[in-house]
Amino acid sequence: MNKIANKQAICDVLLQESEHDQDIVVLCSDSRGSGSMTPFVEQRPKQFVETGIAEQNLVTISAGLAKCGKKSFAVSPACFLSTRSMEQAKVDVAYNHANVKLIGISGGVSYGALGLTHHSTNDIAAMASIVNMRVYLPSDRLQTECLIRALLKDGEPAYIRVGRNAVEDVYEEGKVPFTLNKATLLRDGTDVTIIACGEMVSAAKQAGELLEQKGVSARVLDMYCLKPIDRESVLKAARETRGIVTIEEHTAFGGLGSMVSQIVCAEHPVRVKSLTLPDEPVITGKSQQVFDYYGLNAEGIARAAMELI
Repeated sequence: MNKIANKQAICDVLLQESEHDQDIVVLCSDSRGSGSMTPFVEQRPKQFVETGIAEQNLVTISAGLAKCGKKSFAVSPACFLSTRSMEQAKVDVAYNHANVKLIGISGGVSYGALGLTHHSTNDIAAMASIVNMRVYLPSDRLQTECLIRALLKDGEPAYIRVGRNAVEDVYEEGKVPFTLNKATLLRDGTDVTIIACGEMVSAAKQAGELLEQKGVSARVLDMYCLKPIDRESVLKAARETRGIVTIEEHTAFGGLGSMVSQIVCAEHPVRVKSLTLPDEPVITGKSQQVFDYYGLNAEGIARAAMELI
């Protein structure tokens, strides 16, 4: 079982790249430990800024540094970064095309028992609604590394949400098919398409295997890029399979399911079933306990796909 969290993968890439790129700067809101950025702080103290628990300042300072030529990475819990500092993300970062990458750590229900105040289940909708803001939810540490390396090469804003704990590898080391802003096809199929993002991709992949045992041919797409979403892959799935199941660690409003449904409804109507968290405070428990309770697991996805077709 992999023991490297996606947030640690981000730190590893930034440490490596900052050795020869002094324009890389990391900023935290008293979140260096929870963001796995302590190694960066210790080894690159002159390329680190601590703002304290002040997310609005975090984002504004990041934007200011970016407009001075720096490559800013603002690391803070997703639940606070996507709500408390939304105005700063909208105006200071996105409106100004500032080279700021907003890293939302411990996303979704990663904080488990801390409840609604610490869950970020509407951040896809919030950040995707901001003009000029891209939104990414990488599925594992290996894809996270590819994403950060790709984003280091451009100067535009982005929001990246990662979970708190290590997740099972979806890909193999050295064998990560990655194209920025293009969904990754994990397996092909003709009966039904499963589209997932973030930590739900591993469950989607497992669901595809379960469906194969039942004689169902399932296509599985890793839609790590929520904005811009890969419309071509969505429409191809709509044309070539009988229906689409989406799964996300997010509310039903404004996330992956909403985006896919909007594309499909407008251009090639097929049935779409969206698996999401409910529009209510979720149960208290660890991430997997929450997922299992609401059917956001391999069995739940496979069942939804069978019902759909």
